[in-house]
Amino acid sequence: MASSSSSGLTFKLHPLVIVNISDHFTRIKSQSAPAPNGVDNASPHPTPPPRVFGCVIGVQRGRTVEIFNSFELLYDGSTYSLDRAFLEKKQELYKKVFPHFYVLGWYSTGSDAQESDMIIHKALMDINESPVYVLINPSINPAQKDLPVTIFESELHVIDSIPQLIFVRSSYTIETVEAERISVDHVAHLKPSDGGSAATQLAAHLTGIHSAIKMLNSRIRVLHHYLLAMQKGEIPSENSLLRQVSSLLRRLPAIESEKFQDDFLMEYNDTLLITYLAMFTNCSSTMNELVDKFNTAYDRHSRRGGRAAFI
Repeated sequence: MASSSSSGLTFKLHPLVIVNISDHFTRIKSQSAPAPNGVDNASPHPTPPPRVFGCVIGVQRGRTVEIFNSFELLYDGSTYSLDRAFLEKKQELYKKVFPHFYVLGWYSTGSDAQESDMIIHKALMDINESPVYVLINPSINPAQKDLPVTIFESELHVIDSIPQLIFVRSSYTIETVEAERISVDHVAHLKPSDGGSAATQLAAHLTGIHSAIKMLNSRIRVLHHYLLAMQKGEIPSENSLLRQVSSLLRRLPAIESEKFQDDFLMEYNDTLLITYLAMFTNCSSTMNELVDKFNTAYDRHSRRGGRAAFI
């Protein structure tokens, strides 16, 4: 497999495709019946996650390929083939709803492209002579910062004097429209279905902010090291790149000014004041409940003592 593609195509991937593939994989995984403890009775090794397959659709304008949507396909694991009748039916239905969209390729899940994937890839060449392969890795890697999405193209290479098609990686960017941005923001702010507390949601929110700040810090360090190397003459100077870095740095908030320190301390003090007020309110409520209990107990004791004196 080659390291990168040389076709010069620009790929734009929409979030709806990632959401569809993730939903497809989640449903198939939940519907499958795993063995107890995730281990097969006949084998001591863990059961591998199921793979899902489908088509990606979109438009191609010149050298730009924009992937808008996707739909599921039926896959036969014994013959490594797709149900062509089902594919043609789905393609016809989507063509009625999205007349400008064409089948650009297919998608699957897994850690890396497999040899059997080329069979499916070649089978789709009668629909698109240069299909694109979108692969999503469903394994969770907390240390990974980028999306676990890889886009492959196929190129004809001569290996051992034999021409062969191989998968090559292609770079891509995430493209969104207004409706997708609203939907993604709505999904990101959904409360967990397991009844998570407000503290759990706050911790998850703060963890996301912390990760974003760490990523921003690492990117700024890269720019800083690059500028130092350029200043020392270790790398050639590029005025166009310097203008881009200067424009980017102007967008960063200036946090070393006195105004920022004053505003920060004011916000910090307000936050502490609200926290203290909440603690005092909670303490006062607890004390009121305790006093009410003492009053109730005293009233009961007084009634019993009064009746005893009357008798």
